[in-house]
Amino acid sequence: MLSNNSPQIRFANVNDCDLILEFIKALAEYEHLSHEVAATPELLKKWIFDEKKAEVLFAINQEGREVGFALFFNSFSTFLGKAGIYLEDLFVLPEYRGKGYGTLLLNTLAKITMERGCGRLEWSCLTWNKKSLDFYHRWGAQTLDDWVKLRANDSTLKALSR
Repeated sequence: MLSNNSPQIRFANVNDCDLILEFIKALAEYEHLSHEVAATPELLKKWIFDEKKAEVLFAINQEGREVGFALFFNSFSTFLGKAGIYLEDLFVLPEYRGKGYGTLLLNTLAKITMERGCGRLEWSCLTWNKKSLDFYHRWGAQTLDDWVKLRANDSTLKALSR
C-alpha cells in the first residue's frame, strides 16, 4: 500500500458485496449493458468469498472513498504451463478518471501477477472504448487481433451440455 496521503488499494472483504455490486452496476451503465446485470450481493458473496472464484481490489482516494475497482480470477495457459490472471472488470468512477486510479489498479494487478508466479495478465475491452484502449496501449498492452472472444450462456449452454 501507498502512504496515508496517497491513493491506496485494498482487497475487498465479505462485507463489501453491496459496494461491489454498485461498481458492477456503474460499469454496466457506462457500457450500456445495465439490462444484463443479474448479480446480487448474495451471488457475489457465494462466488467471490465462499467459493473463492474471484478477487476484488478497490482503489481508495485520499478521503478514504472507494473510487475504482478491479475484479479478477485465475486462468490457465496450456502453452505456458502455468496460471495467469484474467481481469474481468476494471472501472473507475467518471469523476476520478485521469487521476491515476486506473493506473494504480493495473500496476497492482501486474505486481500480483508477478508475485504469484503467473505467466500473464489478460483482459478484454470493448472495441468502441477508445479511451480505455489508449490507456492500455500506453502501458504496452497488446491487442490480439487474431483472436475472437466467444461466449456460451443460457440456452447455448443447455444445448452444448446434452
